[in-house]
Amino acid sequence: MIASLRGTVLSVRENTCIVDVHGVGYAVNVTPSHKLSLRIGNEHTFLTSLIVREDSMTLFGFENPESLELFELLLSVSGVGPRSALAVLAELSPADILTAVVNEDDTAFKKVSGVGPKTAKLIIVQLAGKLTALSHTDAVASAIPASSAITLSVVQALVGLGWNEKTARDAVDSLDTSAPTATTASVLKDALAALARNS
Repeated sequence: MIASLRGTVLSVRENTCIVDVHGVGYAVNVTPSHKLSLRIGNEHTFLTSLIVREDSMTLFGFENPESLELFELLLSVSGVGPRSALAVLAELSPADILTAVVNEDDTAFKKVSGVGPKTAKLIIVQLAGKLTALSHTDAVASAIPASSAITLSVVQALVGLGWNEKTARDAVDSLDTSAPTATTASVLKDALAALARNS
């Protein structure tokens, strides 16, 4: 498994760059925004995911751990291949993806080329509950609505206390996390009370 590459950028094409690592040239697939940060002749570090098929080995490169994690999570969704996953990351930021999943808003994914309505819904359903850890990274936390951040934090706390993700999310969804006075602590307290009543 090739987890990262550090080398000199030899060329930049439409969605691929060639990176020279000690005399070996690696073709790395990147998003358009990532491509804009690359300069021929400069040294660059890529976090990578290697996709192995019967007839190919393809490298996908990312600027930060959040994008790499999202790429690999998207690959776990039925019907989403590496090209579609990269297209999602080209269209939406990690914060956009997190917010769309938390709010169950599949319209964001329908805008992505190659992602149909059925796949957009599957992304929402299959990523629900898997992105809570991502919400605490600095790159994402500041960009998501406060109510969504509270929801994610409380669900994560409940899972840590032993409830499964669906039960935890159902409990939090029954509460008003958008109230001006809502805090993570107050919503967690109310969620625990709701779970106690239903147990």
